[in-house]
Amino acid sequence: MDIIEVSANPRPSFWKSGFSKFSAALCFFISVGSVAMVAAADDGYVMLENGVYCRTADGRMRVEFVSPDIVRVRYTREADFLGNGTIVCVERTENKIPFQVASVSGGLSLQSDSLEVRVDLNTCALTYKDARTGKVLLSERQDMPREAEKTYMENVVYDPDSRRIEKTADGEKEVMDVLRRDTVGWTWKFRNHFCWSEGEALYGLGCHMEDFLDLRGKTMYLCQHNLKEMVPVLNSTAGYGLLFDAGCGMKFQDGAEGGFMELEAAKEVDYYFMKGSTMDRVVAQYRKLTGQSPMMPRYIFGYIQSKERYTHSKELVDVVQEYRRRQVPLDVIVQDWNYWPGGQWGYMKMNRENYPDPRALADSIHAWDAKLMVSIWPNPTNCPQTKDFERRGFMLPRSVYDAFNPLARARYWEYADGEFFGNGFDAWWCDCTEPLDADWRPMSEGYGWDSHEERWKGNLALLDGVLGAERSSLFSLYHSKGLYENQRATTDRKRVVNLTRSSYAGQQRYSTITWNGDTHASWKSFAQQIPQGLNFMATGCPYWTVDIGSFFTRKGREWFRAGDFDAGVDDMGYREYYVRMLQYGAFLPLFRSHGTDTPREIWRFGRPGEPFYDSILRMIRLRYRLIPYIYSLAGKVTQESYTMSRLLAFDFADDARVHDIKDEFMFGPAFLVCPVTRPMYYDKGSVALQGVEKARAVYLPKGADWVDFWSGKKYRGGRDVKADAPIDKIPLFVRQGSIVPMGPVVQHTGELPGKELTIVVYPGRDAVFTLYEDEGDNYGYEQGRFSTVRMEWDDSRGVLSVGQREGSFPGMEESRKFRVVLGGSADEVFREGAGVEVRYDGAATECRL
Repeated sequence: MDIIEVSANPRPSFWKSGFSKFSAALCFFISVGSVAMVAAADDGYVMLENGVYCRTADGRMRVEFVSPDIVRVRYTREADFLGNGTIVCVERTENKIPFQVASVSGGLSLQSDSLEVRVDLNTCALTYKDARTGKVLLSERQDMPREAEKTYMENVVYDPDSRRIEKTADGEKEVMDVLRRDTVGWTWKFRNHFCWSEGEALYGLGCHMEDFLDLRGKTMYLCQHNLKEMVPVLNSTAGYGLLFDAGCGMKFQDGAEGGFMELEAAKEVDYYFMKGSTMDRVVAQYRKLTGQSPMMPRYIFGYIQSKERYTHSKELVDVVQEYRRRQVPLDVIVQDWNYWPGGQWGYMKMNRENYPDPRALADSIHAWDAKLMVSIWPNPTNCPQTKDFERRGFMLPRSVYDAFNPLARARYWEYADGEFFGNGFDAWWCDCTEPLDADWRPMSEGYGWDSHEERWKGNLALLDGVLGAERSSLFSLYHSKGLYENQRATTDRKRVVNLTRSSYAGQQRYSTITWNGDTHASWKSFAQQIPQGLNFMATGCPYWTVDIGSFFTRKGREWFRAGDFDAGVDDMGYREYYVRMLQYGAFLPLFRSHGTDTPREIWRFGRPGEPFYDSILRMIRLRYRLIPYIYSLAGKVTQESYTMSRLLAFDFADDARVHDIKDEFMFGPAFLVCPVTRPMYYDKGSVALQGVEKARAVYLPKGADWVDFWSGKKYRGGRDVKADAPIDKIPLFVRQGSIVPMGPVVQHTGELPGKELTIVVYPGRDAVFTLYEDEGDNYGYEQGRFSTVRMEWDDSRGVLSVGQREGSFPGMEESRKFRVVLGGSADEVFREGAGVEVRYDGAATECRL
């Protein structure tokens, strides 16, 4: 298609707060081949195959359908669309999307069979409407949709003669003084303004330190940091989402007059409007653009024991043996940092004095039916690996390897494979993938946890200088890509697992799990972590977890060492805190204990028969009973773009009460989880609390009725209740009309195949659930080697229909035993011999209860 400019009639530009307003009369005529024009030439637009191109005196804009539900918007001040150079979105074939074009008052209407986009031909502001109902989903600010300011990028040159190593709480880091700053070109700072709807709730943007769930009326400073994981995606209860495709730091702000997303350094505004009738549907649109989340191996959904740190091979094996001796379920043991030879920070080589034979270590762990995860770092310092990467040109300043370079990623994998994967290690813990923090040290007076803007500015300055301003948030995305693609190229018999401290849009396709960084142990911190994770998972990145017990338990001189429990496990207050966090963590995608200052193994919290020990054991065993349910949800994540741990608006968006409830969430379709986030037994220092009621207030969302999981008591939805919360119980409710497949208590997930499953039906409504199974730890499922069994509960008839098995996989049992139980109290559900036994051979069958 040719675009022919014939005249110009620009409006004068003006500046406001350093930004140029994008507003001018559109000014050219076109030749569009076979595409019919529906407006006069001086309306000023060019029809594209899937949308429209507009140009003003200030810039250029493209609005194009990617699918009937997704629209891509690009705006640039450059002479052409240069792109932002990220790998956020997967490659896609640009197919013709059927849509209609019409002139409307003051503008243009582009309409697919699902979505209408109105273009104001005066300001180029966009309005998105549901094509079927006419409802406005979102509009840009009509008088000033976009602003732009040209800025200049610097290349920071460091003084090699000042190179030194500083010890921080995050490890030994290379530091150099800045020699000079060279201007190397320009970039743009953009703001895109939006007008949200009254009553609309917004979620997403990743995991951040602020105590926010609903982001309406909030300001969020977006960058990568030890305690921040940025994902530039918003998910709305109004039925849409936004994905911003740029690699820079950003800022989100919403106020009484509307809000904006600010890009600090980009060649263009590039965002996707994703229509979805539900928040789940928005997530599906996001993964269509950025890639599906692969299946995690079954073992990763069991219990993961970690701490900072196990110091030698024998200690790792001894811990696994002790779990087996005590018959406490366990699937993974973790080796944290400092396994390398002394002084050779981040070297992917184990100190042979403490770890004499990595292959023998992995074999010993496997002999006890457990898996081994190891911490690897992107910043090798003072070691042969550093010199090797420097010689090849694979290092960035401050001893960070160049993850943007595919040759550097391949060389990084050679080290990881040679020492770990090739010796039988199972899973990766990619720590420090920000990969630098400007404030992970003592700071100036007054700097603290809530210094969000100052933290953002300082960390962006450091990351911009080392990584480049236009890609300062992308390191973890590329690092994860290298690990995933190189392991996949090595073998398809072991699924990639990457627990990483940073994240970005699109990273889920590289089989990553993100955790929220080095948190501190206080009840306030615990309460804040719950909405942090819910917002992260609302972006479409499904796998998230925490350090159960929090990382720092003690106070220290740095701002982030703010723990309340200096005595660690010797403080009864910390034991209570740990148990409550573990109860919460059991309903996250990954169930993992970790931290410094104090041990984390179950026997550190008392003896069998004592309340804290028994509470930990009870919750670990419940997690293992739920593995068939959890693994089926994982199948749903991969096949249906599901979200496993989900804020309440995913399921109850029409109930405005739930929009900002920060301390309740759904775990799959069945469970309402209500963590306890205040002490009931002990204050810090082992001070016994007197007269504290062992209960918490819970709101039961309307749109469902509920059953107390522990007692079996039934409740109507849409009401507040007081839920019992003794130390051995987290308040937990089941939605009436749920089917929950459970297994027996096993010592590791590898024991589950072949075991009898209990299918628990919670009546009150009709229900559907699909049981998913596969080989557990390879990529055969990608070739269709998995099975599904659809189960349907007919509440009026009291009949559970177990459908015909679809699919198969090697090792699948053709015939198996189910025990179908009508949900009541937990004791009734778990009572031996309860319910009706059903022999299932893959053919459809029914069971009447």
